[in-house]
Amino acid sequence: MDVRDRIYAETQDQVQPFEFSERVVRVFPDMIERSVPGYRQLLELTPLMVRDCVLENTRVYDLGCSLGAATLAARRAIQAPGVSIIAVDQSPQMVARCRQIIAEDNSFVPVDVIEGDACAVPIERASLVIMYFTLQFIAPELRADLMRRIATGLVPGGVLLLAEKLAFDAPAQAWLDRHHHAFKRAQGYSDLEIARKRQALENVLIADSRQTHHQRLLDAGFDQVIDWFQCLNFCCFAAVKGSGVRD
Repeated sequence: MDVRDRIYAETQDQVQPFEFSERVVRVFPDMIERSVPGYRQLLELTPLMVRDCVLENTRVYDLGCSLGAATLAARRAIQAPGVSIIAVDQSPQMVARCRQIIAEDNSFVPVDVIEGDACAVPIERASLVIMYFTLQFIAPELRADLMRRIATGLVPGGVLLLAEKLAFDAPAQAWLDRHHHAFKRAQGYSDLEIARKRQALENVLIADSRQTHHQRLLDAGFDQVIDWFQCLNFCCFAAVKGSGVRD
């Protein structure tokens, strides 16, 4: 059973920088659903993309897989033969729990859950790469090279699904932040919890603008970048290598 996220409700002398610790792993499903507007719908829409772009005898990668929610959404939608999934996360606590969750799922597609750095794992013969809210935690100077490696590792027609929190110019940012905080309050978070979580994420989660994402993906070798899902300041891009958009 998922545990309610109360991490930032507790009084502390100093808020520590956010990390994917054992404490976060215990409450992560609740934390992300109550913090990221549209997260559940994003997972519900993911199988549509999977069925459209995953090709036989290719691989699917989930980089920054956390507890495997996107991995499972993809696994249960794969219809092509000879497909395997490689799920990667840098947190040993996340990996351990993710392996348990995957083992309890009865889908037939093989999944290998790896503890490792998304920037270092080889991307080979991929028809789909999923990165849901992962790039924003990677050092900005490493992001362009990672996007190039993903583009190189995708087969023609392959797709990167990249979900991120976006940064905007000041007036729009303030408006979106206000409504994002209202969303969190509606999920039961207090103003104290919202403020402390924001402080913990400062200089840990570094968001890019929509324009930065688009240009970096095009520079990396993708031919098309499509904004296919957005809820407030959270967006998912489909970056397509070659001719991959179908009528």
